[in-house]
Amino acid sequence: MVPAGVLPEGRAVAVDLRTRLGQVELPNPIMTASGCAGAGRELAQFMDVSKIGAIVTKSVMLGPRAGRPTPRMAETPSGMLNSIGLQGPGIDAFLQRDLPWLLSRGARAVVSIAGGTVGEYADLAGRLSDAAGVTAIEANISCPNVEHRGQVFACNPDSAAAVIEAVRSRARFDIPVFAKLSPDVTDIVTIAKACVSAGADGLSMINTLLGMVIDTDTLRPRLAGLTGGLSGPAIRPVAVRCIWQVTEALPGVPIIGMGGVATGRDALELILAGASMVSVGTTIFHDPSACGRILRELEEELIARGIERLADVVGLAHDAHAMTGRAPSPNARVRRT
Repeated sequence: MVPAGVLPEGRAVAVDLRTRLGQVELPNPIMTASGCAGAGRELAQFMDVSKIGAIVTKSVMLGPRAGRPTPRMAETPSGMLNSIGLQGPGIDAFLQRDLPWLLSRGARAVVSIAGGTVGEYADLAGRLSDAAGVTAIEANISCPNVEHRGQVFACNPDSAAAVIEAVRSRARFDIPVFAKLSPDVTDIVTIAKACVSAGADGLSMINTLLGMVIDTDTLRPRLAGLTGGLSGPAIRPVAVRCIWQVTEALPGVPIIGMGGVATGRDALELILAGASMVSVGTTIFHDPSACGRILRELEEELIARGIERLADVVGLAHDAHAMTGRAPSPNARVRRT
């Protein structure tokens, strides 16, 4: 057994938790989810941001953006709705302040980018390629395409592919590009295939689901923007289904899984479906040390099952499903890794 690093409190890792983000090796699969921890600065007082696989930043746009009016968050029985509207200071401030801070802490930076046109995504990729220390780019294509009547890029295979092709053409060859997919489509596999064909090194899934809450006391929608993105435990079964379907169709394509992960067992479920990395989001709001805790819990889940390498269980549920009447060996190497 080869130790892969250390857990947040410094003890030796008993399981080889290494994984790959495209051509980049990570010490473990746990990341933050975009939009839930800024650029990681807020989490530094609760955990060592260098000990998890990577910090995925809040989506960065070309210019500053104020976001949507308040109220823009609402709790739901099993999660929350957010209608933040991609608030942020823009790429210049990110490169001057946030990226240097992440690098000074030894964190790996996966930079989420967003835009209203294909050209904006391309320009962002170019700016990030000129900067040192970018581990990967996550293209958040769940944004309205202002050039085509506001249609969301991720809901159309041609639009999604156009963004990824533009980003891949401007991103440095050694920077992996991941496409972040929306579950609000009829066939997510079609979108995934279009993104991979356009040059995506991997896929991030899933983004939030579009939802709405009406206050029955005021008789009005609770969000000023009417609709928002649903996240939290309620969407985890949707995430598992999407990851499963895409892994079946595109075995071997790296997937960052996300959606309702609150425990190490939740993370393991997404990994069994086909994710080789897992982003943690909504649970951070009430437990800012969640990433470190979930990393420890994931290791414990693997130890309890006699599994020595994370890579051995990526997509393992597919092999179990294909077998009739026999459970797979927990240490069997999965063909998809």
